[in-house]
Amino acid sequence: MKNITIAIDGFSSTGKSTIAKELATKLKYVYVDSGAMYRAVTLYAMQHNLISEEFFLKERLIDALNNIKLAFKFNPDLGFGEIYLNEVNVETEIRNMKVSRLVSKVAEIPEVRKKLVEQQQQMGINKSVVMDGRDIGTVVFPDAELKIFMTASAEKRAKRRFDEFLDRGEQVTFAETLKNVEYRDHIDTTRKDSPLVKAKDAIEIDNSTLTRKEQFEKVYKCALEIIGSD
Repeated sequence: MKNITIAIDGFSSTGKSTIAKELATKLKYVYVDSGAMYRAVTLYAMQHNLISEEFFLKERLIDALNNIKLAFKFNPDLGFGEIYLNEVNVETEIRNMKVSRLVSKVAEIPEVRKKLVEQQQQMGINKSVVMDGRDIGTVVFPDAELKIFMTASAEKRAKRRFDEFLDRGEQVTFAETLKNVEYRDHIDTTRKDSPLVKAKDAIEIDNSTLTRKEQFEKVYKCALEIIGSD
């Protein structure tokens, strides 16, 4: 079996990370959640009073980028790497609605994207990597052997995110969640730097009506067609 780079892009709440984790585990590849990196930078900005829903001190965040150290550390109990912000595990903290409301604003800053793309490219330099995000197949790894683009209706995606919030005990409404999903779609697809677009050679998968198992089987089949089987 040959080693390849697998890029999984798509809209928020399409299950990119879940599928990418499962695929990486199945193939014994390294998994990298690029979205977690942008969320961690957003969390740093929140912790240092650089961003809120009322203000955003962009230049101060740009100036602080060299103070932000990100790393993924493998958790054997979970079976994937959790993200650490300046040596602190923030895997759970970055998933809340407060971060979700602000992450797209941070992710559209060119200086932030440049810094994180460089790190992501370094993580995948030896191939055998599955990375998910918004611009993996178009910017980070334009030469990836397999590119997947995942999509689903905004309502379906909002319902999935809403259920996740409820499971974690967060007090949010479905209307609020749907509004956030639609807002992030708009920001992600219209930003000037590395907007969310489907790569020309990407395989599109609409999982609006697919089960998690059906979705995984589709992606895994695509990978095997390139990698081969042992």
